[in-house]
Amino acid sequence: MGRPMKNKLTALLAAMAITPTVWANDIKPWQLNMTEGVTEVSRAVQNLHMTIFWICTVIGVIVFGAMFYSMYKFRKSKGAVAAKWNHSTLAETIWTVVPILILVVMAIPATRVMYDMYDTGKAEMTVNITGYQWLWEYEYQGEGVKFTSRLDRLSDRTRRLKSGLNPSDAENYLLAVDNPLVLPADTKIRFVLTADDVIHAWWVPAFGFKQDAIPGFVNEAWTKVDGDKIPPGGRIFRGQCTELCGKDHGFMPIVVKVVPKAEFAAQMAELRTKFGTPGTTPANIAAAATATDAVLQK
Repeated sequence: MGRPMKNKLTALLAAMAITPTVWANDIKPWQLNMTEGVTEVSRAVQNLHMTIFWICTVIGVIVFGAMFYSMYKFRKSKGAVAAKWNHSTLAETIWTVVPILILVVMAIPATRVMYDMYDTGKAEMTVNITGYQWLWEYEYQGEGVKFTSRLDRLSDRTRRLKSGLNPSDAENYLLAVDNPLVLPADTKIRFVLTADDVIHAWWVPAFGFKQDAIPGFVNEAWTKVDGDKIPPGGRIFRGQCTELCGKDHGFMPIVVKVVPKAEFAAQMAELRTKFGTPGTTPANIAAAATATDAVLQK
């Protein structure tokens, strides 16, 4: 194996080694089930998952129990003789109607969760997200703050062949950015997503949703992070682009810093100082928000 291939393999293994702990902060060793997450949406998805899981478990126990019982009870060694009939209207009706009823029972909570996931009404703030090859642009609607977020320089240097750097020495290798998105806890936040070049997808596992960013289209999503899971000073959540968007698709991480609601004003003041748009006035901010809402209503 050549040195370039060894470097690539080392980088890949290092990324795989740290990914579980930084994507889902509450993951446990040998965990087999889904992680609940930190939002209303993620809890709803978790509850739906468990509901469907137990329905499937009951179905499996009944079906396999009947199979094993039949094979044991009516085995040839005990003199069992197979029935001669090859059609039963009653049996066919039962195994057609019962699965339909089961699917209806499963569809009701699933539809409710899907409806709630796309209900962005009554949002307290809106963040515009635009995907580029290969970075994200964030804009706080109505605040005059816009900035880009891309792979941090250390990870970017380390990932290159013959860099001489060790991926294990780069903190949160391939999952760190220069400018994280900062959000308040206990606040319903609407995301307005699009892309400038190719299809991207914005995904933070702990938030419980993924939404495509498509050129020429505007998609919506929302989140509301539980305040009791956010300590003073904030908490970091990480994700990635999940739509194959070109050669650097794997180097397009997402980092969100969620802070207690009481601390967000100070964080926004810092962002406004660092990334505030020159010449922004309340009038044109309101006009931009109105134009965005008009596009979404079409």
